[in-house]
Amino acid sequence: MASPPQVPTAEETPAASEAVLDRRRMNLVFVTVMGGMLLAALDQTIVSTALPTIVGDLGGADHLSWVVSAYLLTDTVATVLAGKLGDLFGRKLVFQVSAGSFVLASAACGLAQSMSWLIAARAVQGFGAGGLLVTATAVIGDVIPLRERGKYQGALGAVFGVTTVLGPLLGGLFTDHLSWRWAFYVNLPIGIGVVVLAAATMPHLEGVGRPVIDYFGAVCVAASAGCLTLAVSWGGTQYAWDSPTIIGLFVVSAVSLGLFVLAESRAADPILPLRLFRSSVFTISVILAFIVGFAMLGAMTFLPTFLQYVDGVSATVSGLQMLPLVVGLLLTSIASGTIIGRTGRYRWFPIVGTLLMAIGLWLLSRMNASTPWGVRALYMLVLGCGIGLSMQVLTIIVQNTAAYRDLGVATSGVTFFRTLGSSFGASIFGTVYANVLSNHLPAAYAASPGVDPTRTTTPEALHSYPPEQITAIVDAYAHALQVVFLAAAPVALAAFVLAWFLKEVPLRGSTRAGAADVGDGFGMPENSDRVRRLELAIGRLSSRVTRDDLIAIWREAGTRLGVADGWCLAQVHARADLGIRPTLESVALRVRVPQEVLAPAFAAAMKRGYLVDHDNVLTLTETGQREVALLVRARRAWLARELSDWGAEDDALLAEALDNLARRLLDESTGRELESVAG
Repeated sequence: MASPPQVPTAEETPAASEAVLDRRRMNLVFVTVMGGMLLAALDQTIVSTALPTIVGDLGGADHLSWVVSAYLLTDTVATVLAGKLGDLFGRKLVFQVSAGSFVLASAACGLAQSMSWLIAARAVQGFGAGGLLVTATAVIGDVIPLRERGKYQGALGAVFGVTTVLGPLLGGLFTDHLSWRWAFYVNLPIGIGVVVLAAATMPHLEGVGRPVIDYFGAVCVAASAGCLTLAVSWGGTQYAWDSPTIIGLFVVSAVSLGLFVLAESRAADPILPLRLFRSSVFTISVILAFIVGFAMLGAMTFLPTFLQYVDGVSATVSGLQMLPLVVGLLLTSIASGTIIGRTGRYRWFPIVGTLLMAIGLWLLSRMNASTPWGVRALYMLVLGCGIGLSMQVLTIIVQNTAAYRDLGVATSGVTFFRTLGSSFGASIFGTVYANVLSNHLPAAYAASPGVDPTRTTTPEALHSYPPEQITAIVDAYAHALQVVFLAAAPVALAAFVLAWFLKEVPLRGSTRAGAADVGDGFGMPENSDRVRRLELAIGRLSSRVTRDDLIAIWREAGTRLGVADGWCLAQVHARADLGIRPTLESVALRVRVPQEVLAPAFAAAMKRGYLVDHDNVLTLTETGQREVALLVRARRAWLARELSDWGAEDDALLAEALDNLARRLLDESTGRELESVAG
């Protein structure tokens, strides 16, 4: 197997070449990125409450799940490639192209005249969404100071979580009061605004050479997942299980999977290094992540169908009635992360979570038209709590046990399998639903004289008939959905058994610092670059540094610098390190303070022999360089201590990255440290 690529030096990393932005522009970039994240995350769930009406308008009930699966499959592939493409072509360009393609695909979805048209447009939407999600987190790494990165990343994660709640509600509102097509049209003004803002606010950052991209591996995994999803979706509905088409799809899927394994064993920079699976912890975690995704998107796709067809409620009300599930998911995901961060213990969360998932799915399978809403809400709450308890911990476990060189790909691997599980869940649930419904619905219509099947394709049309006239039809829909949830319960039960084999490893300090990040809990895609994962960990660590810690770091440095001198030297050092001419004017513009206010401090630093001024360009003297080097070494020593359980001193790659990051973190935060010491 090829050795992993070397960690780039500070001059080569995109973060090192980041534009120096003032706070206003930094926040504008963040708003732009958040808009892209909102678009991509919202469209994972916004269609769930609109699906029954979409099927009624366009036909093709047996293709219902593909409206979700097509989006998730292409989203999965795009998230694998987007980070590398951003390195190659620049993140601004990839972000804009992703947003533009998402907008065009959204328009095509809204204009769809057939289910095939809609599914094809959703697949294009998924590619755009994957690019937006991954590039958004990478842009944060380019423009947000290292010490603040954890805070901004957490805010992006909160957007991802909130859209899980709002998606079904918005989909229902648009379907009831405008049209299901507005669930897609709403993306147009937001998406256009994101493209315009990106052009105006994002700094243009060149690519960083020619990263190795595992195109063959991406094609193989896409072919394997796509063919398998098609096989389980079409089997028993459009084609018999023993038909040449279904058998051929299974064969192509198996061959593609074999080629993927072969490709990953030989690729210079594989999508998913096979060495990760030597760890039982990683293997069990990704299987559990797959099942969590399976249960979550499967349930969220078909619960609105049950509520609308069986109860006859509107799309909006079905979204509201699903709130117990998504609120339970949100609260337990955040709570589990917080508890794990404080206690360092995580093993019981996936065990309890998967058991609750199995119980919740079984309870949902007991629902029928006469089940009171309060009882249903309790059932949904149980399922939501189970999913939430299982989601957060899997990312934490993998981040906690992966070696530094595998930190990024291991983290993104969990998200990859969770998204893949979501696609399979929607597809397999859809197959079971279509099969059972096709077997029972004809007899139900035969037992319902006076009900025209061609005029009852939507829940609203069906429930326009008197309740006693459509009882058999409603029971057929209820039975189909009962079988769907009952079929999923054994899968969650298998996850419960598997969860007992998870080993509990003491949490690293940096892992505990970020354990409550809601973004991880909701499966927000992560860039597979280990340097960026390390930056995020260090940003979280820095956010919890106390004043006493800062004083200790400063004293350990043994520097003679005073507060004003240290601040001035840090400003000059930061600009020189980024290749920017260090002038008094550039510093004043950066901190938004008149030059006249700063001039005495810089003059004093020059008088004490730390700085010199050549034609208005400030330069560190040898004495100044020595003092800055002392601060860098002290910061580096602190980082190494905090990350000692990663093997910070023994791993050459990690040691090199820490050297680079220590200098950048010093540049960003020396003023704050000096003020703390002086205070």
